[in-house]
Amino acid sequence: MPAISGNEINGLNDPTPRRPRMVYWAPDPSEIPHGEMQGYFYQQSAKVPEFGEKRAQRMEIAEAPLPPLAEQKRQATPVEWTGELDQFVASHVCDMTGVAEMKPEWVFEGYHIAQSRVIMLGVHHNYDAIAKAPEVEAGLQVVDQYIRAARAAKIVAGWIRTQGWEAEAVTGPMTGSLTMIPPALACGFGELGKHGSIINPEFGASFRLSAVLTDAPFAVTPTRSHGVDDFCQNCRICEDACPPEALSAEKQVVRGVRKWYVDFDRCLPFFNQTHGCAICIAVCPWSRPGVGVNLAAKLARRAERSAAD
Repeated sequence: MPAISGNEINGLNDPTPRRPRMVYWAPDPSEIPHGEMQGYFYQQSAKVPEFGEKRAQRMEIAEAPLPPLAEQKRQATPVEWTGELDQFVASHVCDMTGVAEMKPEWVFEGYHIAQSRVIMLGVHHNYDAIAKAPEVEAGLQVVDQYIRAARAAKIVAGWIRTQGWEAEAVTGPMTGSLTMIPPALACGFGELGKHGSIINPEFGASFRLSAVLTDAPFAVTPTRSHGVDDFCQNCRICEDACPPEALSAEKQVVRGVRKWYVDFDRCLPFFNQTHGCAICIAVCPWSRPGVGVNLAAKLARRAERSAAD
């Protein structure tokens, strides 16, 4: 553990809005205070050869060149551009897409993103595998989905380039310049849960993200609300299941915004020892297959009754 708290780096209890600072998953670990800790994570996971094999596969995908830029820019309406993202869900390249207008506050300090659009992509975990968290099988499932997410970002970015528009793939977990969760919330992937991950009715919290940065004129997709925030206020399942007690019963102020927050200093040591943990994702009621959609419908009916009263 470094001398400085990860919570301090991230702006816990800081009332002043500012851009985020990188705590973990730096492309170059030597540039962050938690770099040695990030290195220790790799040392731990190296004890299971499959992790190294899968990470090498992900890196090969992430470093593969994109196709050349077509000479002529394709012209289409923003709605048409965004509608064509459905092809990647239909072909199982990814399981979810959305588009947000790029905002400076989503960019880590020290980085710059010039593109006007961020396309978010989501890939769903295999529930039977992730439900074994914090066992090795769950950690390997997480890497499998990061592989799939990276491949999806490269495919979508490549497609945009063949249409004559610049595009850059952003793959996790080391995303470099971009924080993934805020644009995913903005483009309709769901709401932030008590465990610090996004929850939506279709996949619960059991999915991973990648992104594509571009100036192609995609139409933005709307945010979605399903009563997740109120649900989390009254649910303690992930909070009680967290071995290092890194989850809080109340929201906290982070860089001027009150939201659900995961305590870095408590989470990371256990996270490192258990190949990425994921217990909170696995136990979340929304993550169980078939539960989220029915739960969202139930909460919607309850909200309608309350409004009528």
